[in-house]
Amino acid sequence: MVRRKSEWPTEDELVLCTVTKVFPQGAFAKLDEYDGKEGMVHISEVASGWVKNIRDFVREGQKVVCKILAVNPRKGQIDLSIRRVKDSQRRWKAQQWKREQRAEKLLELVAGRLGKDLDAAYEEIGFALQDRFGDLYSAFESVAVKGKEILADLTTDKRWIDAISEIAVSTIEPSTVEVVGYVDLSCPAPNGVEVIKSAMLSALDSAKSNGVNIEFYYVGSPRYRIKVTAPSYKVAEGAMQKAAEIAIAVVKKTGGKGEFHAVPKGE
Repeated sequence: MVRRKSEWPTEDELVLCTVTKVFPQGAFAKLDEYDGKEGMVHISEVASGWVKNIRDFVREGQKVVCKILAVNPRKGQIDLSIRRVKDSQRRWKAQQWKREQRAEKLLELVAGRLGKDLDAAYEEIGFALQDRFGDLYSAFESVAVKGKEILADLTTDKRWIDAISEIAVSTIEPSTVEVVGYVDLSCPAPNGVEVIKSAMLSALDSAKSNGVNIEFYYVGSPRYRIKVTAPSYKVAEGAMQKAAEIAIAVVKKTGGKGEFHAVPKGE
């Protein structure tokens, strides 16, 4: 079972649950990532519209993605919603869960090489990896892309770092994501075209590491399209923002203008 360092989920978090009991006014569901803690889905949060028979929508043993509405650790209560989870969020969570299950097996394999069990792995390095990278799979993926040096300050026991690196490099094929944005660049100077070219070259120089690739395309004066390919959305969006800022700064030095326009994911 994939584990989280925090004992309780946070409001608005998406969680994978297993329905344990269905009754006329709602359902109880076990939170798979939080040591089996149980929450309740009121019938009004099961589906949009009127629900005549709740069993038409949920059943015992069913896996469901829920959104956390409220958490009260003192009373041990967690309020859940199924209807507020979008289809895209449901697919994302299901994919993430599969990735994390695989990553946990890799962490267990790492622990075995050091003569330790999974409990020790989580305590000594696993939770730290989650804190640093967001989830275990992203940690292994980042090591496969950037090398074990990115874990240098994470633990004093370098055996963990060496073992994680060996497993990551041999088993993880890094995925890539793509984000797109636009930057408006104009320069009234006589050599304005050359200034803009220089601005874009300076921006490209900012992406010579971290598995990032940046491309500029002319759309129509003064607009240029920026396409960034990177190991994760966080890295890609950061690289695009930095590239746009560098290009704009170069143009402004010569009296020109620049403006960055981000495009939301999926558009």
